[in-house]
Order: sequence, then C-alpha cells, then structure tokens
Amino acid sequence: MPNAALRLKNLAEQLLGAPLPVRLRAWDGSEAGPPGGPVLVVRNRRALRRLLWKPGELGLARAWVAGDLDVEGDLYDALGRMAGLIWERPEDETRSLVEALKEPKARAAVRQLFRLAGPFPPPAPPGEEMRRHGRLHRHTKGSDRRAISHHYDVGNDFYELVLGTSMVYSCAYWDSPDGTLEDAQRDKLELVCRKLGLAPGQRLLDVGCGWGSMAIHAAREYGVSVVGITLSQEQAAYARKRVAEEGLTDRVEIRVQDYRDVRDGPFDAISSIGMAEHVGSARYLEYAEVLYGLLKPGGRLLNHQIGRRPQKDESTYEVDEFIDAYVFPDGELAPVGTTTGLLERAGFEVRDLEAIREHYALTLRRWVANLESDWAVAVQLTSPGRARIWRLYMAACALSFERNKIGVNQILAVKTPLSGEPGMPLRARTWN
Repeated sequence: MPNAALRLKNLAEQLLGAPLPVRLRAWDGSEAGPPGGPVLVVRNRRALRRLLWKPGELGLARAWVAGDLDVEGDLYDALGRMAGLIWERPEDETRSLVEALKEPKARAAVRQLFRLAGPFPPPAPPGEEMRRHGRLHRHTKGSDRRAISHHYDVGNDFYELVLGTSMVYSCAYWDSPDGTLEDAQRDKLELVCRKLGLAPGQRLLDVGCGWGSMAIHAAREYGVSVVGITLSQEQAAYARKRVAEEGLTDRVEIRVQDYRDVRDGPFDAISSIGMAEHVGSARYLEYAEVLYGLLKPGGRLLNHQIGRRPQKDESTYEVDEFIDAYVFPDGELAPVGTTTGLLERAGFEVRDLEAIREHYALTLRRWVANLESDWAVAVQLTSPGRARIWRLYMAACALSFERNKIGVNQILAVKTPLSGEPGMPLRARTWN
C-alpha cells in the first residue's frame, strides 16, 4: 500500500473540507502535509478502524490512549492547529459537515477509508476507559464513588510526580508566570483561608479534600479544626498520613464520606475546591442546599469551580466524550452564571467572584512539564495509556483556558443571617 500518508491526507481533507494543518506520517513510513511543524503519527491501520467505528472525539481518544496515534513535536502546537477542525468547529459548520458527508463524493471517500483501514471488526476500547451500563442513575452515591475511584485511585506516587510536593490538584494562584508551582499552590490555599475569614477555634469542612493540603494548611496556619471528606480511599490514606506527620491529628479528621452524609454541622466555613465539577447539573441545587444547611448563620462558603462558556441553546450541551470516558466520568461544567444562580436559590448571598482563568493555564503547563520530564517513571507508576491520557488532557485543557473556552472562578458566598449582617468588611478585597 504505497504512500498511505498521501492517500490518508487527501481523504481527510475531502471529508473535512479544509487543508490538514499538520503533517502526517503513516504506518508505512510515508509522509504528507505541511512541513516544518508537528507530525501526527498514524502508527497502524487500527487507528483508522477506531475512528471509523467511533467518528469524532471518542474514536480519536481511543486511538491516542492505545498508542495507535501519536504526535511528534510540540503537542500544544499540534492541538492548537487541529482545534479548529475538531474541537472548536462552530455549530453551523458542524451541521454543514454532517450534510456534506451525505454527498456521493464524501461517501466514496469514506468507502476508501474503510478499505485503507483493513480488516474489521474494530479493536476493543483501551482498558483505561470507564465502562458503563447505561447513562441512567448518574450522580447517585454509588455512581459518584465509582467515578471518583476511576479518576483518583490510580496511585498516589503518580499524582506526586505530576502535582509536585504541594499535592494540590486544582488551579494555583500565580504572582508571576516565573514563580514556582509550590509557591503558587501555597498562595492559593492562603487566599482561600483569607476569603473564608478563618480564625482559631473555628470549624472548617473541606469538601473534596484531596490529599489533605487545604486541611493541613488551614489547621496549621489558622488554628481551625477541620473535617476533610473525599470518596477516594487512596486519597484518604495519603491525607491521614500527612496529617499525622504534621502532628495535627487532634485538629484534622479525614473521612471517606459523601457530602450528602455529613451530619455533624454546623461549621463556621466550608471550602469546596475543584470538587463541584463532579456534582452534576441534576444534583447541583441539592449540593448547594446541603452545604447551606451545614453552615452556621454568617458562615462562608468558598466554591472554587471550573466553568464553561454558555451556549445559545443550553439544552444542546453535551459532556466532552474524551474526558467523560477517560478522565472525569460523569463530570459536568456549567456557566458561572448558572452556578451563582443555584447558590442563591439555595439561600446563599454571593459576595464575591474572582475569575482566575489564566492561572489554570499556567498550572496545567507546569503539570504537563512534570509529567513529560519523568515520562518513563510515570508509565511505570501507572500505565502507558494512563500517562498518555493525562498528557493529552492537561495540554488540551491548558489551551482551552488560554483561549477562554473554559474558565475557573472562586465564588465566595455567605449564609447571611436574618439581620442582614454578613460579617464582611466594607472593602471585601482586603479579606480581613
């Protein structure tokens, strides 16, 4: 099959209706496409079979995770070039592409791709893909527990390699792009504590406590008592070990517990950092009402959450296939306006919103650099497929934050008492 790359390039351009923005290298060693940039490597014909049976993002993801597809050169550059054809194609262009595929020439191109792909049936999905039995009953306590385990229970050593010594898995807060990841994560935890107005003797609930960094920082630096909850057994074990090493077992309790099962309120403050994305739109009001009920009058909630841009028709929103299958099963993003509205419906007074979108792009690029610098170790600690998932996911998300496709916001909300006195300074940005 001579010059498979040229045949593949021509067929792809015919179907997409645009020039291929990256160079192609096929399994036979042939190359085609623009020189001088990143190269999309199609290692075998199995990649085509995956795409033909699952056209779109999921087929691409399966080929990437399995190692059937790869990129040589700058991954960010490659993703940026391909985004307009795949991830960022406007809705009307997507519809026109679907219509174009019905034309005789397009159908002929598809038939040629089938011949180029080789024998069927398609390969099985990679083992790292989340297996589901239907889409009903999402965000029950059991399904949430399984989704969290899929994402987090893949080895604490792997997360140490990616996240660094801070072990904080959420957007850092940067003073300068040249700063260290550890300093930026410490500054983020400090910012959360100051926004919550923590003081000695108070009780803090840390929802989705991860590996314990927020709980430890709040207890050590502000003298509060902390209950940290997570659904991940591995996170909880790691966090408890860190708490013991810090000598804070009298002030920090780490539980494996669903937020819906917390019964020992009230708390003076609640932090929810990078957790609400797991809640789901159908459960979000319930989440807000549960947290509201766990706070004392005058208590504060700091909700740190990724948000997406609103759509013209919100009913058409669909969860990203790659992230749903391989990264955050059942995770959902909402526009920040939707989030603040639901917090208000639950009874909260929203007092401040800080958008820190650029900060997450910086954070993700540091995590990608950590992963790439110790790639062989990362593969040993988890699996080649899992390491490839994380590299693609974090690099693509960094670009999405940089291009304002998604953002991240810290929302400070108060359970304002009937008196109307929120306990906030007149100039709230001083965070006293």
